[in-house]
Amino acid sequence: MLQVEKDFGHLLEKVHPSNQKIAVNLLNYLALRSLDIRELQDGLHAAGLSSMASSESHVRGQLLAILQRIGLSKTIPKPVFNYTRSKASLLQKSTALFGQKSTDSVPNIMVTFDTDFADDYAKVKKLMIAGMNVARINCAHDDEITWLKMIKNIRKASHDTGLDCKIYMDLAGPKIRTVIKKKGKLKIEVGQSIYLMDETQLDDEKHTVGCTLKGIVEQLKVGEIVLFDDGVIETKVEKIENGRAKLQVLRISSEKKRIKTEKGINFPDSTLVTSALTEYDKACLPFIQKHADMVGYSFVRNTKDIMLLQEALGNNPQLDLVLKIETPQAVKNLPDLLFCGLRQENLGVMIARGDLAVEIGFERMSEIQEEILWICEAAHVPVIWATQVLDTLNKSGLATRSEITDAAHAALADCVMINKGKHIIHTMATLRDIMQRSGGHHVKKRYTFRPLSIAMRFMGQ
Repeated sequence: MLQVEKDFGHLLEKVHPSNQKIAVNLLNYLALRSLDIRELQDGLHAAGLSSMASSESHVRGQLLAILQRIGLSKTIPKPVFNYTRSKASLLQKSTALFGQKSTDSVPNIMVTFDTDFADDYAKVKKLMIAGMNVARINCAHDDEITWLKMIKNIRKASHDTGLDCKIYMDLAGPKIRTVIKKKGKLKIEVGQSIYLMDETQLDDEKHTVGCTLKGIVEQLKVGEIVLFDDGVIETKVEKIENGRAKLQVLRISSEKKRIKTEKGINFPDSTLVTSALTEYDKACLPFIQKHADMVGYSFVRNTKDIMLLQEALGNNPQLDLVLKIETPQAVKNLPDLLFCGLRQENLGVMIARGDLAVEIGFERMSEIQEEILWICEAAHVPVIWATQVLDTLNKSGLATRSEITDAAHAALADCVMINKGKHIIHTMATLRDIMQRSGGHHVKKRYTFRPLSIAMRFMGQ
């Protein structure tokens, strides 16, 4: 751990002064998680000592405490964070980003605003009374006039109820969507071939789908997977020819065997050269800087993306940054993204589970969201648990068993996001009840530390 602090001192020099000690703890944790200490953990646990599990936020302090218990006389520099100090730091960071919570055991609740919230003050007030701490406005929808109406309703409800509510605005990011001419849909069958091409070159030829991302064909390679409609349709690149990518349809997970226009396209195997910050995003920034408390950065992949946004924002310490982790590249580069984000005082991370699950595969989602939580806790960075939380309950009024379990797991995060739905007030009440019941239990879980691939990659192993 001490050696790592020397080796990566250049990263520590650039973080915000208030985050220097936190960045050291993140380095210490990455050093620990680049090793396999499972056998050691078993031995410590058997001896009635801490096995280093649940020590993310104060990892060297925990190690020093263990050494003292077993009577090791080796002198080790005293760490800044022990359990008590790290707990206070985590709370301070979460409060700075999301505001004061009314109940300690329940994470903050973020609600995605629908268009009709702009003209429904009573609904906004009910949401705030029901426990909304953060209002989310997605810049991919509506316009500045509508956003301003929403914000005025939030401010008025906050004044009338005496309750605080932060305003979070999501940048739209690059939209990678399908474009289909004629009837706006293309019938497909498993095994057949279809063609993908730039929308600017799209013609009336059959079995052809356009893509809104310019130059997409040149960035694909044979054998790579291309997914449509949130992963419902899986294809593989067979051939690149004449400015088109020939795709073979491998799977259709729907009774409706068709690709419709304006549906999302994902390229989980491809390294795309496209900026996370679009011209539309840049046009939205002045409004966001004037009215919002936080800005959500979509489709972040590397530190260049963060620096691009920081440069566009200029000197605006009032606007906090939330990094949305929704691509394989963002997962791989998470430590670097955190060190870069910690250059400003307040930073948050959103686990955008919708796109992330499609990109990395649903079977890996449980593991990856756990790893993101661990690493962010080591960096004292608050986490937002997002996408489809109690979604069936919100839409139909009746929850599934699996989403109740998922909602309980969300108590591990600092903030939980709920999307718009007909039963949103009931959903919020249910969520608070679930998290209040489970909030006191998750700290009892004991984890064993096999090497963490993200940490090993960062350490150069």
